[in-house]
Amino acid sequence: MSDLTIFPVDIAEMSVSQLAALPPEQKREVDKNLDTAIDWLKKARTKFDAALEQCYGEQARAALRESGRDFGTAHISDGPLHIKFELPKKVSWNQKQLGEIAERIVASGEKVEGYLDVKLSVSESRYINWPPALQQQFAAARTVDSGKPSFTLSTDGGEA
Repeated sequence: MSDLTIFPVDIAEMSVSQLAALPPEQKREVDKNLDTAIDWLKKARTKFDAALEQCYGEQARAALRESGRDFGTAHISDGPLHIKFELPKKVSWNQKQLGEIAERIVASGEKVEGYLDVKLSVSESRYINWPPALQQQFAAARTVDSGKPSFTLSTDGGEA
């Protein structure tokens, strides 16, 4: 990995204005270095998490089971090291089956919102391909916001 400092100050110590005032080539170098560092950190985090799982995963899951739980938080120790193990519950629902259940709830005269969280949406690609008359019917319900911008820096030679 290359040096992640701009002479003589560390990037993290620089203000936004100072970073904005850097010459174009230094901005490109900072951008490249940050991408390299992020990639390295993601790979290192993934590998280290796998090592923690290998070393403590079964012991932590056993501690959860001993407390009568399949999910949640367990605390274990390895000598002086204290490990807080968190195993969240991840629930997913079969959308087709929920749709059928929702139809039965409505057919019975109940309000589906009393049982299910209902979120309606329209895909943007579908919306923009509709005829104008149909778009107008939906226009009042549609809000358009911008997402987070991204920047890709390169030099005239094209190297990123």
